[in-house]
Amino acid sequence: MVKLIASDLDGTLLQNGARDVNPIVFDQIRTLKEHGIMFAAASGRQYLNLRRLFTPVQDDIAYIAENGSLCIYNEETISKGIIEQDLAYRILDEVARYPQYNCIISGERVCYSTSKNPKFYNHMVNVIKNHMKFIDDPKSEIPEPILKIAVCDYNGTDACEKHLKEMFSSDIKVVTSGNLWVDFICPTANKGSALKNLLDHLHIDAKDCVVFGDQYNDVEMLKTAGTSYAMANAAPGIDKYATHVTDSVEKVLQQIIDELPAV
Repeated sequence: MVKLIASDLDGTLLQNGARDVNPIVFDQIRTLKEHGIMFAAASGRQYLNLRRLFTPVQDDIAYIAENGSLCIYNEETISKGIIEQDLAYRILDEVARYPQYNCIISGERVCYSTSKNPKFYNHMVNVIKNHMKFIDDPKSEIPEPILKIAVCDYNGTDACEKHLKEMFSSDIKVVTSGNLWVDFICPTANKGSALKNLLDHLHIDAKDCVVFGDQYNDVEMLKTAGTSYAMANAAPGIDKYATHVTDSVEKVLQQIIDELPAV
């Protein structure tokens, strides 16, 4: 019996560059909740950004943010992964050597950036609409633990991922997130571990969980749930971690709803 549904956002629930969640999904989330089924937004995005995206139902769902480094439900932090400070500074020093890299550094409610690129500023502030603070020196201007470091390269992730994995993969998890981002995630945190923490908090068995994803930052989540869907246009090889493939989250949600008993 389905009790919790978790979905990635970009490339999964948000298809073809969509910036907003289809309003149909809000109605589906409400119907699922009426039947005792929780919905969780699982993304590399920050928590406040996710709340904004789900404004009509923002208090009715759970959040797996920052690629699993933060899990929040009912404004309560269920779990949090923190990158060790010296390692974070080593990563940031390396990233700073390459002007094509635009970096965001995630705190719990604020994303910091040293980028001076106007295109990046506009994207993060006006398109993604993160709660951002642009700074010069991470070591002196970030007053909280670092949950995640994300690097955007407008040339794509291939060269950036190869370089950063060679430098740091022995110390920290380095994964692609979408088509432009390479993320550094606390070694003990990922979407799967955050989902497991949420399931434990809600006393739900993993076999009663359905998830959706499209990138390698979704793999642990796909492997955790009893039922998992890779998107038809997912990154190559993602489908082997899922039990099903779909081209539409909304379509599967509707199928689940149609099979529910009348309330």
